[in-house]
Amino acid sequence: MFDHVSIGVREIARTKRFYDASLGALGYRCLSQDDSSLGYGGDAVAFWIGAAKAPVPPDPGSNLHFCFAAPSRASVDAFHAAAISAGGTDNGAPGLRADYGPNYYTAFAVDPDGYRIEAYCGRPEG
Repeated sequence: MFDHVSIGVREIARTKRFYDASLGALGYRCLSQDDSSLGYGGDAVAFWIGAAKAPVPPDPGSNLHFCFAAPSRASVDAFHAAAISAGGTDNGAPGLRADYGPNYYTAFAVDPDGYRIEAYCGRPEG
């Protein structure tokens, strides 16, 4: 349904360090970059980040989050570790969420601007 999603952040350089690490663990990379924007994806940009003087304020009660597809459970683990190491905060350790589905393996973090992000793999282990 979506072609891409865009968010605004205060500091592009800090954000680039964070998303290079966390999305890199999932096999995504920065495909477009200038002084005021970043574009991440696999083959094409699907996640745009732009410099903004007044980004949307974080609201943990809003239920807004971005879920990134992960190729394996190991990459979900790596995403979480990278996100925390790159300045994010833990919002749910890697693991199965049986109440979401039988193979719903996921991890949650909050980026330096307060956006809630998730990595998800629905493949069975093995």
